[in-house]
Amino acid sequence: MSRASTSSRPGQRLWSRWLVGFAALLPLVAAAIDRPQERIVFRRALAAVEQGRDWKAEAAELQDYPLLPALQARELLRQLDQLKKADVLAFVARWPDTLSTQELRKNWLIARAEKKQWEDFLAVYVDTGDRELRCHALAARLAGGGTVNWLEDLEKLWAEDRPLPVACDAALDWTQQNKLLDAARIWQRIERGLAAGKPAMIENLAPRLGAADRAAAGHLALALKDAPAALKQAKSWPDDARHRRAVAIALARQARRDSTGAEANYAALARQFKLSATERGDIAAAFALYRATEFDADALKRLADLPAAAQTDATREWRVRVALAASDWNASLKALDALSEKQKADEEWRYLRARVLRKLDRAGEAAPILDKLATEANFYGFLAADWTDKPYAICPASLESDRAAEQRLLDEAGLARAFEWRALDEPREARREWDYTLAKLDLPRRRLAADLAYREGWYDRAVFALNKGEELKLYEQRFPLAREPQIRRASHDTGLDPAWTYAIIRAESAWVEDARSGADAYGLMQLLPGTAARVAKDAGIAYNRAEDLYHGDTNIALGTRYLSQMAERYNGAPWLASAAYNAGPGAVERWLGLRGQLEPDFFIASIPYKETREYVARVLAFSVIYDWRLNGKALAVAARLPRYGQDYAAPGRDTPRKTVTCPLLPADTAQAAPAAAAAPGA
Repeated sequence: MSRASTSSRPGQRLWSRWLVGFAALLPLVAAAIDRPQERIVFRRALAAVEQGRDWKAEAAELQDYPLLPALQARELLRQLDQLKKADVLAFVARWPDTLSTQELRKNWLIARAEKKQWEDFLAVYVDTGDRELRCHALAARLAGGGTVNWLEDLEKLWAEDRPLPVACDAALDWTQQNKLLDAARIWQRIERGLAAGKPAMIENLAPRLGAADRAAAGHLALALKDAPAALKQAKSWPDDARHRRAVAIALARQARRDSTGAEANYAALARQFKLSATERGDIAAAFALYRATEFDADALKRLADLPAAAQTDATREWRVRVALAASDWNASLKALDALSEKQKADEEWRYLRARVLRKLDRAGEAAPILDKLATEANFYGFLAADWTDKPYAICPASLESDRAAEQRLLDEAGLARAFEWRALDEPREARREWDYTLAKLDLPRRRLAADLAYREGWYDRAVFALNKGEELKLYEQRFPLAREPQIRRASHDTGLDPAWTYAIIRAESAWVEDARSGADAYGLMQLLPGTAARVAKDAGIAYNRAEDLYHGDTNIALGTRYLSQMAERYNGAPWLASAAYNAGPGAVERWLGLRGQLEPDFFIASIPYKETREYVARVLAFSVIYDWRLNGKALAVAARLPRYGQDYAAPGRDTPRKTVTCPLLPADTAQAAPAAAAAPGA
């Protein structure tokens, strides 16, 4: 008798037993219940699953509910050790293309791999692109007497610039034993680890090398991971090519934090190691670059004197920034001339070139640059439009509504599950389901899904889905007027321009209400818990714990007050307050103490933190777009850039604003902002 028919044995199929029990309950359901009631039932059933209680009676009312697969999968995951391949295959057959299926299958396969139950593993395995499972599948093949083909099975994984899963060790061991993986291939991957700055990649590979090479690889990894320690050990290293490379890497990395110490180490080690001209140039470039980020007095000369072979995009860029910070316009133009062709095409460098030419009384040469830039909808394009007294160029696109196609999309169930998780206030589960489904959609359906999310008030999904090419012109979806009454009120109460508040939210969280950064900032306006507690105490706003910041009302109330504090610190200047909001007021005070005399656009170019420099430009550009969306016109960016020390007042509804047009339309055609979507449920 087969195992499947022996219901009383320990090996009985759990899934089959569940189907029988579930089916027996179905006749008890007189009619389909409505969706709100289904959600209540689902929550009860989910709680029962998580507590290990019987949940089938609850689930009897959910036979048509989108999240039924997730409920069933969680039950099966609790019994993973007892689950047989037939149970998994039955679930896969019932729910063939769901996130729940993918996760159940992966967890079961990993459990089988850990026990080396390779026959069962191969019976269930499907290649979904998962790196760990793919390597387990290779191990299963080898255990069955098969072989590995390097090009077909491992070449793609080997070319990645991230550590390989431990599961790949069996396949790598076999290929090394069979002379497919040799020292040359190992060093090829170590080079990728060096280029990516990932010491773990090198450390994982070092044991596969011979003793001498293993030591060199370990020293290269140490140079990446702990430069001072590597340089201290270097006195005992041999003078060979790989150790010279390790010394050069360690010196360059130490220079990031301690350029003086790095130069002292260089002077000491240069007598021991016969560094090549290329290595000496790379070290000089690293020293010059990190002197430049501190705007040291000799930084410009160091950068200009670098040999051509040692120049990088970073050194060329910082040569411009240092020259601008010194208001040395001739040196600035020379540095701009030295940029790579790709760099010269960037809007920031085109704008700064035009500004420098004007400083050199060469306005005629600057004019065509500014005219071209003024047709672009970005920070530098808006600034160029201000310099040339042109309207802002914004050309919005729109998506045609197709309700029938939307319904077909929802009928495929993946998006329905995502929206249902969202309705249950489970945003992380909703995003996971959304991402899984969206990855399988073609471009037209992806855009349709994004528009559907926007109209349902799930704004962050539209922002992230519409992120390239012509999609960037979908301003209605990408810059939603979410929470408008609240944002207008909070901005009014704190003396802020609502367009600026909107821009900060859009730049900080892209409307992900439960966003949490690596720096532990929370919510729409990305507040640190300590900052939020202080602001809440001063304002008398209820605040108990960091998770309160996931509530949009609380986050905006506290965030606008903190932003207002930053504005007050700098006479209301939005650009300086934005910089302080991102980098902290201490950093901004330090920069102002050194370069506060610069005009605002040149000061922004001299901000040493790339993230903050780009953040300020992004917020100011977003302010224009949101101002246009709110008012049909936009306050000039130049008006938001008062010089340090000048007073600034937030614009009101009657403040003069610039016209917005699309250069592709007749010149006298003002470009109306797209109307906001109706609130969900309206």
